[in-house]
Amino acid sequence: MPPRSAEASRKTKETDISVSVHVDGSGKSDIATGVGFFDHMLDQLSRHSLIDMTVRAKGDLHIDDHHTVEDTGIALGQALAKALGERRGIMRYASIDLAMDETLTRAAIDVSGRPFLVWKVSFSSPKIGTFDTELVREFFQALAQNAGITLHVTNHYGANNHHIAETCFKAVARALRVALERDPRQPDAVPSTKGSLKG
Repeated sequence: MPPRSAEASRKTKETDISVSVHVDGSGKSDIATGVGFFDHMLDQLSRHSLIDMTVRAKGDLHIDDHHTVEDTGIALGQALAKALGERRGIMRYASIDLAMDETLTRAAIDVSGRPFLVWKVSFSSPKIGTFDTELVREFFQALAQNAGITLHVTNHYGANNHHIAETCFKAVARALRVALERDPRQPDAVPSTKGSLKG
């Protein structure tokens, strides 16, 4: 099987981002976005999906973190889409309920080629440290749109906002890990009656 690896970059007046991914990795990450909490979340995404990731981002952090977080999601989604190609032989679907202390979050994924995000997560505070909690959704919206995946994320309950955000990243990671695994029963087939997962 050919390696499922790709790179993507994005340069605007607001950000300069480069990303590389190796889908069949071991969860190694090398992340530097200038946003500490976001780096921590991307480390979790890599570690629990087993997708090796390198991310370098420079953004207009003197304004806020929004452009850096959103554009990183765009570039990461584009890299994943390139790495998956025609999406042959993947399991395609996965879902998981992920617990962390008092928090439980569900992620369900269809690597369909059709981008869609259903987001049922709320935070009791606008900030986790200096990080805007609304940016968690913005990241996953950008990721889903550019990777071509249908993604549903639901926080069932939780009290700690750090835990709520972290379970979102970990749950999506674990669902991605299963959905992107190669299916030994149909290793070269596109898992769709249409014969295509291009949307």
